[in-house]
Amino acid sequence: MTAITLNKLAKKITKCTLCIDSLPMGARPVLQVSTKAKILIAGQAPGIRVHRSGIPFDDPSGKRLREWMGINDEIFYNPNQIAILPMGFCYPGTGKSGDLPPRPECAKEWRQQILDTMPQIELIIVIGMYALKWHMPTNKKSNLTETVRAWEEYWPKLLPIPHPSPRNNIWLKKNQWFEKIVVPSLQTLVQELLRK
Repeated sequence: MTAITLNKLAKKITKCTLCIDSLPMGARPVLQVSTKAKILIAGQAPGIRVHRSGIPFDDPSGKRLREWMGINDEIFYNPNQIAILPMGFCYPGTGKSGDLPPRPECAKEWRQQILDTMPQIELIIVIGMYALKWHMPTNKKSNLTETVRAWEEYWPKLLPIPHPSPRNNIWLKKNQWFEKIVVPSLQTLVQELLRK
């Protein structure tokens, strides 16, 4: 498939209204794609701040994710270097303990189509359980922590990571090995792929 196909598909997605009746703030699909990017971030869904700005990971989670990857905003927001494809493209609303899960319509309708237009991707950073279930349907462990702990089994094509949200600070304190071992490996691979 060509860049034209990807561009057409991305334009269709930005106009998508599949689940508009279920979205508290309406549809505003957020994604960043290119046929040149070697790294794909498979996230959950935009939060309210991202919904308002239209910029993926334009929040504290994004700041931490960029730190984990060892890159600045300029590289992160260059679609020819980093592709960002959340499981749900629009802000799903808030529940009792944070944002609601990504709307399932997005992945069902669009995900495989758009991934098929980006065969050049060499690393998929898989963030959180919803992305794990889709990208690792048969080889994930019993929970997120165990899947992340087994990161070398999926390396270097897939890297499961916890969500970089400040809500996960307790998880990071309990699992300090993640930032000591996994993050430096991620930073090294990111730099290698960006140089290609």
